[in-house]
Amino acid sequence: MRLPLPPGPPVTFTARLHDARTATAIGRWLGLAFAVCFATGVLSHFLQHPPGWLADRLPSRPYWGYRLTQGLHVASGIAAVPLLLAKLWAVYPRLFAWPPVRSATHALERLSVAVLVAAALFQLFTGLLNTFQWYPWPFSFVPVHYAVAWVVTGALLLHVAVQWPKIRDHFTLESPGTLALPGADGPNRRQLLFGVAAAVGAVTLTTVGQSVTALGRLDLFAPRSPAHGVQGLPVNRTAAAARVTRASLAGWRLTVDGPRPYALTLDELRAMPQHEVTLPIACVEGWSKSARWTGVRVRDLLERAGGGPGARARVVALEAAGAYRVMDMGRLYAQDPLTLLALRLNGEALSLDHGYPARIIAPNRPGVLQTKWVGRLEVV
Repeated sequence: MRLPLPPGPPVTFTARLHDARTATAIGRWLGLAFAVCFATGVLSHFLQHPPGWLADRLPSRPYWGYRLTQGLHVASGIAAVPLLLAKLWAVYPRLFAWPPVRSATHALERLSVAVLVAAALFQLFTGLLNTFQWYPWPFSFVPVHYAVAWVVTGALLLHVAVQWPKIRDHFTLESPGTLALPGADGPNRRQLLFGVAAAVGAVTLTTVGQSVTALGRLDLFAPRSPAHGVQGLPVNRTAAAARVTRASLAGWRLTVDGPRPYALTLDELRAMPQHEVTLPIACVEGWSKSARWTGVRVRDLLERAGGGPGARARVVALEAAGAYRVMDMGRLYAQDPLTLLALRLNGEALSLDHGYPARIIAPNRPGVLQTKWVGRLEVV
């Protein structure tokens, strides 16, 4: 029979590893992961949804820029998951501190920590599910994910400001005399931190191969393998999902609107000067892969329609609906010689899933903006 606990405050946690120094050591790594994830996430958001004042200033070079930053975004987010769990493990005894609220200031501090923990857990796990393209919630992921990122960052900065005296005192791994304490509580701090580092390394190495080609063989648990896909390239949105069929493309012509509008058949596009570029598709879910693309430069099509050297472009897809059916392209992208209306992929005509008969491919650009099944190109 289990004896009842004696009355009074809850049992005190005495294990050395549930202390401020351990929490601070893990917090340094977690803070770095959050900082990288936040910075690259804001960059990704502005590339996908640029405000008007920024649209013509977004750089199209380096051509591999988005592949790097979005790969870092997803990798740092995945690495932050075991770090956050370890951080919570180190500090959870404080949830049972007695009395639970000592003052109005202490109540506000605990409330800010609750907001930080809840927002961080929400952000990491919804972001992880996004890499699998699984959305078991009723809200739109992109705006909510972006908004909560600011909540997490604000709550984190407030938490650091409030806890700065303790963080400053415990910022080094160990202080003189602490290593000599007996360890009836199991592994010492260095062993714990080594285990956390090993866990972070394991989840990173077994998922980052979707972004880093050289580590592709270690890509055991990432949601997408760039090594598999139609014409050697993965497909996120299929033609079936976009409700585009061969029958609906019968008699297809590219319409180019501008001061001198015109239309071109696929054969007429193929008869124009063709250019070949090697550019990566880099998707917001983290995977990326380079491929050879052949087609007509977008700037040549805009110029023929009367667009000057400062012309922007608007691209309209043939799909019936979709968040990115209409895509605006700033001046630096539209005028970059690497930006193509692509007709061929890796030496073959585009498959229907890759955007047949024509799609956009541009440098330093999120995959969702590499519009497939292009029906109209407009000079803006």
